[in-house]
Amino acid sequence: MTVNQSASRRVLGLSVPEWALVGITIIWGGTFLVVHTAMQHSGPWFFVGFRFLAAGLFAAAIFWRSLRGMTWREIGAGAAIGAAIYGGYGLQTAGLQTIDSSTSAFMTAFYVPLVPLLQWLVLRKPPRALTLAGAGLAFAGLLLVAGIGSRGVHLGEGEILTLISTLPIAGEIILISLFGRRFDVGRLTVVQLLTASLLGFATMPAVGESIPAFDPVWLIAGLGMGLASGLIQLTMNWAQRSVSATRATIIYTGEPVWAGVVGRIAGERIPPLAILGAALIIAGTLLSELQPRRKNGRTVEDPDPEQWSDDPDPDATELSSRAGA
Repeated sequence: MTVNQSASRRVLGLSVPEWALVGITIIWGGTFLVVHTAMQHSGPWFFVGFRFLAAGLFAAAIFWRSLRGMTWREIGAGAAIGAAIYGGYGLQTAGLQTIDSSTSAFMTAFYVPLVPLLQWLVLRKPPRALTLAGAGLAFAGLLLVAGIGSRGVHLGEGEILTLISTLPIAGEIILISLFGRRFDVGRLTVVQLLTASLLGFATMPAVGESIPAFDPVWLIAGLGMGLASGLIQLTMNWAQRSVSATRATIIYTGEPVWAGVVGRIAGERIPPLAILGAALIIAGTLLSELQPRRKNGRTVEDPDPEQWSDDPDPDATELSSRAGA
């Protein structure tokens, strides 16, 4: 089934690619608890390297036929996305050493209103008033999730690392939207996953992290996360060929909700103020992505089906030159 055919078919108001993104969002939400558990048996950068090595080998086993003839432009695009994955997942994993999975997921959701703000900086697309209002609402929610006391907001190392991780995560969304329609999905997926793995392992000596003693927990978690990561990145690369970054980020808003559900089942307790903050973050992300509709029923940010092709658009060309692809 081609991208055009999948996007044209709708079930309960969503296209097939959009339903695919919903599915990986549910899986994505459940990964926070897995990583949090693995951090009790492994260092963060080793786990990131091992996780994405498994994911990269999984993807290579599927797409090995299409890897022949890979161009330097595809390597450059995949490496750019991989570097963003490394920064986002690496810092998030490091933060999960000291904060629980629910808190990490809710704070990570701040990347959603950051996407249009980064588009403003990189692509010179000024954000709308709703975007700024949504970002402000999400920031207020972050303060509540972080915990407001008599001395102000208490941000530990885990919270700070998680907040910083939202920047490369937002960058990853933008890069996938720009490069996903221009290059082979299989090649792009393999390169970005192996790049994230290589950078993760390379960070270990820089931060003084050693290879952990063998433990079935990090082994099973790493292999499982590798399979999940490969599936998630492959689905994102495929689905965002027809789903705009705006619509994709709205769907990704459900990630912290699923993470909170999984964390609650596992016994994590979320304070009432943090629950209110989480609600504000989700409301802010949704508000920031609200789009006025044209007469043809599509939102301003929706891609025109007639323009789904491999031809680069001006924004993609601009960013690819800046990313060195």
